[in-house]
Amino acid sequence: MNLASPLDTLGVFKTTTRGRWDWLTPLAILALSGFGIAFIYSAQLSVHGSDWVKQVVFLGLGALVYTGVAMIDYRFWLTIAHWIYFFAMVPLALVLIPGIGSEVYGSQRWINLGFFSFQPSETAKIAVLLITASTLIRSEIGTIQQSLGVLGKLALAVGLPMLLVLLQPDLKSAIVLPPMVFSMLYVSKLSVRFYAAALGAFVLLVSIVAWDSYNYVRFMDSHGYSYVEKKDRGKYEALSWVPLHDYQRNRILAFAAPEKVDPSGTGITYNRTQSLISVGSGGLTGRGWQEGTQAQLGYLPRSIAHNDFIFSVISEELGFLGSITVLGLFGLVLFNGIRIAGLARDRFGTLIALGVSVLFLVHVFVNIAMTIGLVPITGIPLPFISYGGSFVLSCCLLQGLVQSVYRFRKDFA
Repeated sequence: MNLASPLDTLGVFKTTTRGRWDWLTPLAILALSGFGIAFIYSAQLSVHGSDWVKQVVFLGLGALVYTGVAMIDYRFWLTIAHWIYFFAMVPLALVLIPGIGSEVYGSQRWINLGFFSFQPSETAKIAVLLITASTLIRSEIGTIQQSLGVLGKLALAVGLPMLLVLLQPDLKSAIVLPPMVFSMLYVSKLSVRFYAAALGAFVLLVSIVAWDSYNYVRFMDSHGYSYVEKKDRGKYEALSWVPLHDYQRNRILAFAAPEKVDPSGTGITYNRTQSLISVGSGGLTGRGWQEGTQAQLGYLPRSIAHNDFIFSVISEELGFLGSITVLGLFGLVLFNGIRIAGLARDRFGTLIALGVSVLFLVHVFVNIAMTIGLVPITGIPLPFISYGGSFVLSCCLLQGLVQSVYRFRKDFA
């Protein structure tokens, strides 16, 4: 059955019989969540932190969200995709207003609700997923003119939240959206010319960033400015037309030329260095739970050990075998998501399951690659393991959508 309009979904509960649950993904998520709770506790043991308790609460709420979303036929969300998109954009804009958005470390990414700090960029991921799938389902894709029309709609729909997220600034939340959207476009069979043009645009973008970083180094050196002192921050970004902050340029250089921006190794490259030490010191079987020295002694900063760099803590305490176990669990979630995309009853289900799987793949790859020095540090969290309320709830909701695709994958007379 191919969905042509939201009207087709209004009779969904009359024509659909709920199928059995897929237990592979929930069990893998449960195991990953167990890793998260255990190692958030371990990472904060020396300071007697209680974030692991909050994580348990978030995961409990997430389980309710997961179950609730999985019980609803996923095609229902097609009828209200545009409303979800609209209501997701409102807090994304409000967070930029001083007094509403809370500023932490120079970024305005959270809305403090008193009992809970809400991060609007997490709901934006869900909104972009649904609006992209909805647009592709409702559009004809065949001729170049039709394809350009669809791409124009998506450029506006995806570009707006990306712009609002970048204004916070929150680069990590913005960079996970394009791969998800491109994967959904790929299965929609757009013209090969589009992907050739996209590849060319990507190469051009990388070239621009490389050229800008080179000019940044020349500018800072020629004026005798420091890369780390606050008084010299923002000097180049005020002149450059490339929309990057100088601290973001420093992160790029910390990966490409660490000796340039941090020759002592105690500045911007410090976290990366300590993460590599954590991962490398774990050996085959690790030092043992709660026995890791990097997080316990504070070499791996306590503000990041339990969230962005939680994989470093796991690698040190459980070693290579523990790291491979975590990767294996993520592999089960990702490959099962792709399998469910193939089992979907319609294009909408395929797009939902594939989009969610690719989004999680980007999170897992970038986070782990970041901790072992393969990509610049971006602060992307690890699903179900890193500490964070909004992130945990959004992950549960997204995986609940995939479960719904599985449960409602067949029609019965």
